[in-house]
Amino acid sequence: MPETGLSARRAALDHLYGVLWEKRLLTHHSAPDLPPEDAARAGRLTLTVLRHLGRLDAVLRPYLERRPNMAVQNILRLGAAELLVDGSEAHGVVSSLVEVAKRNARTRRGAGLVNAVLRKVDTEAREVWQATPPQKLPVWLRKPLHKAYGTDILEAIEAAHERPAPLDLTPKPGVTQEGAETLPTGSLRLSGAQVSALTGYAEGDWWVQDAAAAMPARLLGDVTGQSVLDLCAAPGGKTMQLAAGGADVTALDISEHRLNRVAENLARTQLTATLITADLLTWEGGQYDSILLDAPCSASGTIRRHPDLPFVKTADEVEALTKLQMQMLDKALTHLEPGGRMVFCTCSLLPNEGENQVKAALKRHDGLRVIPTDPTPLGGDATWASPEGGLRLRPDYWAERGGMDGFYMALLQKP
Repeated sequence: MPETGLSARRAALDHLYGVLWEKRLLTHHSAPDLPPEDAARAGRLTLTVLRHLGRLDAVLRPYLERRPNMAVQNILRLGAAELLVDGSEAHGVVSSLVEVAKRNARTRRGAGLVNAVLRKVDTEAREVWQATPPQKLPVWLRKPLHKAYGTDILEAIEAAHERPAPLDLTPKPGVTQEGAETLPTGSLRLSGAQVSALTGYAEGDWWVQDAAAAMPARLLGDVTGQSVLDLCAAPGGKTMQLAAGGADVTALDISEHRLNRVAENLARTQLTATLITADLLTWEGGQYDSILLDAPCSASGTIRRHPDLPFVKTADEVEALTKLQMQMLDKALTHLEPGGRMVFCTCSLLPNEGENQVKAALKRHDGLRVIPTDPTPLGGDATWASPEGGLRLRPDYWAERGGMDGFYMALLQKP
């Protein structure tokens, strides 16, 4: 049995165990002993299982008299994903995973079950797989999203989460990219590309940024010569947008490690900004013409990129985050010049982290107003506009183009 296939699959199973049992995000996992190609394969396998886990369990259920332990379950899920999603050849998948099961004390007794079930899945389950609906979000997310959007949109969002996200780039003004689709909002979109191998990477002609994440900075319009404070700035996509637009940018983030990434990205793109490591809530800085606050949130708008999130995060975390967002929004306003404009945004699908947060801020601050944003001149669709004047972006938008991250953003003006 080739060790290459075994190593990648074992690493994927370790990742799955970390997410599903230990409740650790994939960003906290590593496979340092694996060659890069095996580590990449392990990552792809892990994401595939997590994107389809509900469907995989539904397909596997009829073949199991009782649920095996999680370690065996994950082997079955991985095998079913390789067979039904990736379309891999059955003999290699089954024999490799049986060998993986035999080599682990927790799964050794389940090796025969793995062999029998996966062979049946290969020969019997393909029609059932096609008829099984996409994985449902957990209740803590599904309930508020159903209330906000209704059944049809909720199911469209869940279907969008099954599809891997394409690679989006934000180019410097005037830069094009061979083989890329230019989206109506100005982002460049590619499929299946390796970032560091693309033309213009070393030259700093562009940076990786989802099309939805590139929209908040555009709400500020022409920032030439303005002093702009970019809050929670890491990894720096919005900082680079503002700097490329001619602003005098100050980028603030609480994490020095993450701010180092901003410095690296600025160096590669030959753009400049003042970097400050600080906690906004205790920071005593100056006044700025404009502010962009990309507040910490549930990141529920990025599930198609991070399908581990629904299995790790909880409703309690979201409640704490909404309180933090409120505090940060209030503090950010103290650093905004009278009459200045501030974009508040979150990569969340939850109204409590978006629309409701802005409505509450308007009640707390006399004279604060939303400058209504028309998405059409920005390359968006009129349906993106939300009633209070912001923009609500969802993963099911642009489905035929590959979708986008979920985002909320609003342009506020201080009296």
